[in-house]
Amino acid sequence: MENFQFQCATKIIFGRDTENLVGEELKNHTKKVLLHYGSGSIKKTGLYDKIIKSLNDAGITYVELSGVVPNPRAELVYEGIELCKKEGIKFILAVGGGSVIDSAKAIAAGYYYEGDFWDQFEGKSQVEKALPIATILTLPAAGSEASPASVVSKGNRKLAIMADCLRPVFSILNPELTFTLPAYQTAAGVTDMMAHIFERYFTNTKNVDVTDKLCEAVLRSIIKNAKIVLKEEKNYDARAEIMWAGTLAHNGLLGTGRVEDWATHRIEHELSAFYDITHGAGLAIIFPAWMKYTYKQDMNKFIQFAIEVWGIPGNDEETALAGIAATKEFFRKIGMPIAISELNLDVKEEDMQKMAEYATKFGELGSFVKLGSKEVFDIYKLAE
Repeated sequence: MENFQFQCATKIIFGRDTENLVGEELKNHTKKVLLHYGSGSIKKTGLYDKIIKSLNDAGITYVELSGVVPNPRAELVYEGIELCKKEGIKFILAVGGGSVIDSAKAIAAGYYYEGDFWDQFEGKSQVEKALPIATILTLPAAGSEASPASVVSKGNRKLAIMADCLRPVFSILNPELTFTLPAYQTAAGVTDMMAHIFERYFTNTKNVDVTDKLCEAVLRSIIKNAKIVLKEEKNYDARAEIMWAGTLAHNGLLGTGRVEDWATHRIEHELSAFYDITHGAGLAIIFPAWMKYTYKQDMNKFIQFAIEVWGIPGNDEETALAGIAATKEFFRKIGMPIAISELNLDVKEEDMQKMAEYATKFGELGSFVKLGSKEVFDIYKLAE
């Protein structure tokens, strides 16, 4: 086990009707917020009205910025930074899924930076200070409600920043707010949170039994409850398990004491940046291909994965491959694409080469197996 420091400062407010507490909670931090959300679905579901009432009752004034889209765009971040400065806003309330929260974090990080906020995403400057944010989560997937990370797209580049000051001050998680999610979005979210665990689980670090077992337990819970919610969309208990699993998958706990990988996310980021596909769908395509490409690095780890997560008996290479196949089949059964060809896009070989070069622009990817542009290209080909 590696040395580590773990501190997740985000206060989680979990359960039924908790969105009604947002105003009183904000009173402890601010008197004015930027209310940041997506295309307006929160108005159709009635969530918007509940939030506005809670803010008004608590005497919190607000300025709205809507329009966040999946794979959030830099253009809206620029607008948000200027709006916060113009209106004297020093706190952001993000209402939505990972895209909205990531957009809010980018605004928060860019507020105090004197240059172009995109410099931070390109690694030209580090995030040292940010506006505080809070969230009301409507789509469990990215884990951004308790993570220090933000991912934003600009043109055909999709890059990330990470800093502890980007962890939300508090996050409200009411599983009832996910009852109206389409099955495809639910499945993509499930895939995303599983991928967050995979990035931590497949490690070269030895003697990490505690976090191994935690990873395996959360994965089994996701698999079990995903099957339930896709049949019973208003099953509160199953939705609650999925929502909490998404937070645990990416708040840092499951990665304590182990070296994480993250190659697959970088490989997928190029795919979704080029073709604007859903992040979870891209991960369902890329992760099994990455597994197939790297499993010989630590056969025993993949055998353990097959046994402990999928309940596959055995103790040989066939067992390891069966675990990878079970992962791919699970993604297929919940409605995710499992090959690039299923996207019905004209993904050319030269595009794959360019994506591989972009993915490795800042150096080799991963730690479980180091991947250069050639290896990344091979994984794209394996995912065809």
